Amino acid sequence: MTLVVAGITESAYATEPPFHPGEPYPELRLPIPQQTEPNAPFALLRTLFRDAGYDAERFGGPDWNPLGHLIQPGQTVLLKPNFVLHRNGSGDDLFAVVTHPSVLRALIDYVFIALEGRGRIVIADAPQMDCTWRLLAEQLHLDAIQAFYREHAGFDIEVHDLRPFELIDPDQPAYSTNRRTLPGDPAGSVRINLGRESAFHGLPSDRFYGADYNRQETIAHHHGELHEYAISRTVLEADVFISVPKMKTHKKVGVTLNLKGLVGINTNKNCLIHYRVGTPREGGDQLPDQAGVYDSGMIRGQRRLFDVLLARQHPASDFIYKTIRALYRVFIKPFRPISERARTVDAGNWHGNDSAWRMTADLARILYFADRAGKLQPTPQRRMLCVVDGILAGDHEGPLAPSAKPAGCIVLGENPLAVDLATTRLMGFDVERIKTFSLRAADRDFGVRELTQMEVLVRGERVDPATFFSAEWACPIPPFVPHSGWIGHVELGTPDRSD
Repeated sequence: MTLVVAGITESAYATEPPFHPGEPYPELRLPIPQQTEPNAPFALLRTLFRDAGYDAERFGGPDWNPLGHLIQPGQTVLLKPNFVLHRNGSGDDLFAVVTHPSVLRALIDYVFIALEGRGRIVIADAPQMDCTWRLLAEQLHLDAIQAFYREHAGFDIEVHDLRPFELIDPDQPAYSTNRRTLPGDPAGSVRINLGRESAFHGLPSDRFYGADYNRQETIAHHHGELHEYAISRTVLEADVFISVPKMKTHKKVGVTLNLKGLVGINTNKNCLIHYRVGTPREGGDQLPDQAGVYDSGMIRGQRRLFDVLLARQHPASDFIYKTIRALYRVFIKPFRPISERARTVDAGNWHGNDSAWRMTADLARILYFADRAGKLQPTPQRRMLCVVDGILAGDHEGPLAPSAKPAGCIVLGENPLAVDLATTRLMGFDVERIKTFSLRAADRDFGVRELTQMEVLVRGERVDPATFFSAEWACPIPPFVPHSGWIGHVELGTPDRSD
């Protein structure tokens, strides 16, 4: 049985860096101030460790080591948060978008206990290209956590932005002159070819679209027997991988939790196929077939300009694109704009996206089965822990512009697929309508083939899986509202409507 535990608390984070626990728990190794603010997420995580039976015999005593079964002294432990963007596009709270640092601090304290002060703790992620790391770091205050550990334990916590570049002005397109080179992963990256094991194998490659303008680069990594990803070597070489995603909706795959969050282990996101250009009738999934002739034609023209001009990454072609863009904004957009619906679902931001879930499945295959050298092995290659931050969650236009949803929830387990299944149900969605979860029927064993193989605890109470995943179970969290491109297609207990 694969265990997942979930707990509910108040929807409030500690706000004072370095986010000390709210009380001096006996097992903690480092000093905390006598007077500190409440820290409900820290207390809830501690409770979930207890509910999961982690080092149960010593709970409550000074020798309690809840992560000792996963982590050994001297190992490298990598914490992979969701640090996708430095702002919430809806104008709502940033921490409906990214993992809160207080949750990371709580995990770091227990990882440090298991390491006995020997080894490495690494926080690493690859945000979007339009994330300004400096602005994100100012709001995360990870430097305060680093300074606290350096001063009181002589221990350095590493923080790495795995991207090769970021945009200088995040409000402008990714022109050749709008890119700032970054150091990236200090250990470099590993190319991993899934070949016939890729979920994209057998699909025509001519319509693939990645994360950047140059589609030919994406196609160069995905054609015929080649389906290649550039994976952080720091991630692959970690002994223990701790995923700490945000609990929120996603425009391309329905939900973004542990598995979709794996886009952040890539050092070249243009290796990631996000959608296929065109409508389903044309062999794509960029837009639904019902998109109007004018809307689809204008969007098709824009993608053609990307291919011809912006993909070149040259100032001259950038200038031509800027000129055409300016002319459109003056002479066309005020009189005949693309419809709001078409702009919302463009780029595969709808339930008919048949590409992004395949990319997520490929990344899951790599996380589970790729060894340090990037070779796929028959059995899982690293120990994993998943802690979903749903204290403040995000729904509606996730993942980049969600509405803040005060769910007060943390979900914990050691199997990313199982944790994602349970969290999706807690969000009020039907797991059978999320294509990523077809991993349950994959050729490799990801730990959950049938929902009955899961053991679920909510607030310390066991819930039969058949009951838990049904619409009849009374979830303590009000249901999430899906992204607008998914409404009517993912909610639990409602018929799937036709477009």
